[in-house]
Amino acid sequence: MKIDKQIWPFPAEMRKGIQFVSLVLLALLAVVCPVWAADREASNERLERAGKVMTEIMAAPDNGIPEEVLAHARCIAVVPHMLKGGLVFGAENGRGVATCRIPDSDHPGQFKGWSAPAFFAISGGSWGLQIGVEGIDLVMVIQNDRGMQQLLSSKFELGGDISAAAGPVGRHASADTNWKLDTEILTYSRAKGIFAGLTLNGAAIRRDDSSMNALYGHEVTNHAVLTGQVTPPSSAEPFLNAVRGAKAQSVEEQKN
Repeated sequence: MKIDKQIWPFPAEMRKGIQFVSLVLLALLAVVCPVWAADREASNERLERAGKVMTEIMAAPDNGIPEEVLAHARCIAVVPHMLKGGLVFGAENGRGVATCRIPDSDHPGQFKGWSAPAFFAISGGSWGLQIGVEGIDLVMVIQNDRGMQQLLSSKFELGGDISAAAGPVGRHASADTNWKLDTEILTYSRAKGIFAGLTLNGAAIRRDDSSMNALYGHEVTNHAVLTGQVTPPSSAEPFLNAVRGAKAQSVEEQKN
């Protein structure tokens, strides 16, 4: 069989084009791979720090999240060591992780565990009394399905798309407070060892694409992760164990 030399091997101009495209692809890989690896490492570190925040908060129950609030939680979100400078909080960003309880389809009204963590970023908003603090931990307790549905979306605003209020603090939530009524998210902060309810009106929460893509890939949605369709990565265990421990502790204390 005679092969046309104009087709094979490729003409010189085509070979140059192929070589150029190959070099461009190699250059892109050289840039993207380190960035992807750095995003994955940062995401894993965030999971570890978020777990530490939950563990430390539960170690001081008299000044932490009341057990009734934890027992009632639909989802829990933590932003560890969120940086904030100056006297007025402006457009600084914090990055956090969230997990939601997975419904048990065989037992309506019951749950069978916590989902893999989803990553999000938070920016803006009115930050209550947290003025001039350089670093704070933020905890959000999502109380109902409406709050969870907002968390499943790509972006929403606290106080706008969804109601949020400073949560009660202590071993027990007072029976005469309305923390269960109409409020989708209860918010807390910890700064320099002081834990308190926090006002977050106007804060915008959005999906953290870089962390989600680094840990799960480009096709995985918040909905798939938070509804239990994705297996938690091993790096999520410190965070999920801390959340499970907080819930178990609250249930045990309610029995006593």
